[in-house]
Amino acid sequence: MAELLAVCRVHALLPDSGSVGVTAIDKRAVEGRVAVRPLGLYADLQANRADHGGYDQAVYAYAQEDADHWAPELGREVVPGLFGENLRTRGIDVNGAVIGERWRVGTALLEVTQPRTPCQTFARRLGEDHWVRRFTQANRTGAYLRVVENGELGAGDAVDVVSRPAHGVTVADWFGASHAVRGAGDRVALGTIARRLVDAQAAGEIRLSTDLQQRTERALTRAATPAS
Repeated sequence: MAELLAVCRVHALLPDSGSVGVTAIDKRAVEGRVAVRPLGLYADLQANRADHGGYDQAVYAYAQEDADHWAPELGREVVPGLFGENLRTRGIDVNGAVIGERWRVGTALLEVTQPRTPCQTFARRLGEDHWVRRFTQANRTGAYLRVVENGELGAGDAVDVVSRPAHGVTVADWFGASHAVRGAGDRVALGTIARRLVDAQAAGEIRLSTDLQQRTERALTRAATPAS
């Protein structure tokens, strides 16, 4: 059974050398049940809503199975919240989630919107050499979710997939294609994936996040441009 292992909220805002000056990436597990609203968990913070927050990226989920992959590479336990996630799951393939699929967690209804794109704030948090590249190449990004129905959730809740769009493009499909473009063949493959997402939105099957909408449009433009 897929379940929620931990719910994490910001512990403290940390100074950061990025453009915002602070980061809310320091998430830690909390006890009890937590309310979920359109901008995320009650009492959580998003220091940079332009890139790591807002309605389309209200909640970030990361799988214990992926944390277990990183632990030996990092030489330490990847405790819930270390990667800045709000939800640590077990038993569900977060990277294999189809964009637009919906999860019932506690009384909240959440919708998978897009993969997490690693940034330098994340790299500074881990203190690992070449972290952005390593995280990207592993294609174990976790997933952002929007809140479809407010509710509350807590550790031990089941994670139930209640709907899955027919277009079939997963978080890992999109991230892998969009970050490994090498020549015309890869460009065409990315364009095909982008077209499936755009067509699914046009059919009313899904609603793309603002960020993913922009990225799919760029991918389609690039796919239509003859290789030089």
